[in-house]
Amino acid sequence: MKLILFDVDGTLMDSQHMICAAMDLAYREQGLASPEPQAVRAIIGLSLATAMQQLSAGCDHPIDRLVAGYKQAFSTMRAAGEWKAPLFPGARAAIESLQRRNDVLLGVATGKSRRGVAAMIETHGLDNVFVTIQTADTAPSKPHPGMVLDAMRETGIRAEDTVVVGDTVFDMQMAKSAGASALGVAWGYHPVDDLHAAGASSVLDDFAALDPALAALWPAVANIKVDAAHA
Repeated sequence: MKLILFDVDGTLMDSQHMICAAMDLAYREQGLASPEPQAVRAIIGLSLATAMQQLSAGCDHPIDRLVAGYKQAFSTMRAAGEWKAPLFPGARAAIESLQRRNDVLLGVATGKSRRGVAAMIETHGLDNVFVTIQTADTAPSKPHPGMVLDAMRETGIRAEDTVVVGDTVFDMQMAKSAGASALGVAWGYHPVDDLHAAGASSVLDDFAALDPALAALWPAVANIKVDAAHA
């Protein structure tokens, strides 16, 4: 069995606009200048408190108030029907193709909360897809390897049979620290060169490239087929 762990924000789902909007509200409500969108995109993938600490470097405002404000802003947007976080092109087809196999398990390793992952699953109809869901609620922030190690323990899959697919250097570093492989994606929030430097074995230009990338990692299962071309 092989284990494929997907990051969420910037990898499966394009959520940058909602994240930037929630950050803007959280900071403004505390009377602080909002971080620039570029700065926010750079910390997407980290657990919320860690992300806020990086965004607020040099500011002595209580981080817990910013965290609470962000969560409230996100909840308010959801309640108002302002969920605007589509799956990236090809993501659904790739997931469904892999799910049909009997030698591949799918999981999630994300800086989002469990509640945030549940909202994604409900919104996009991804019930019963991921056999392991690792979130910021129960593990240290990326790039700590805890999420990957917990996923491997939960599924019984070895590190050499595990790959993390993500869009940030945090994902690549997390995977390598856990002894797993790492595949970057070019459509996310960190530069491609940075993903290579952080240990990505390759960086995908689109989801159709996932099939050959997996085959290169695991020649014994080179017949993995990911039909994402028409998604």
